[in-house]
Amino acid sequence: MTEYKSIIFFDGVCNLCNASIDFVIQRDKKDHFLVGALQEDFSKAILSNFDVREDYLDSLVLLEKGEIYYKSTAALKIARNLSGLWPVLYPLIFLPKFLRDPFYNWIGSNRYRWFGKKSTCRLPTPAEKAKFLSAETISQTGIKLSS
Repeated sequence: MTEYKSIIFFDGVCNLCNASIDFVIQRDKKDHFLVGALQEDFSKAILSNFDVREDYLDSLVLLEKGEIYYKSTAALKIARNLSGLWPVLYPLIFLPKFLRDPFYNWIGSNRYRWFGKKSTCRLPTPAEKAKFLSAETISQTGIKLSS
């Protein structure tokens, strides 16, 4: 049986979001994740299979085992699969979202002002290429793209 990868979709022009993706890539020792900018065509094609607005940029989005997760839930599910001590944060998932998400929302609503943004989405380095959604990596998602 094939084990499909989880996908993290992020705001590709947000400096904080890009730094977060760098952080995840460095700690994804089990090669659990693929990543893709929300603005990219491959990401839009995948997310069109789910109830996600095409212009959604308010949060990172995690696609894991056919389910979509947002905000603190997505962040905690990602942390659970990282190397180091990050999985110890996962029990915070048992706190209700109304307690977790306001902090996430506060950072998210200020991210451009505090960290800035790029004029275009980042391009992966050659070493990162296998972690980003592309024609080569899309088969690892287990998702069929609509034509």
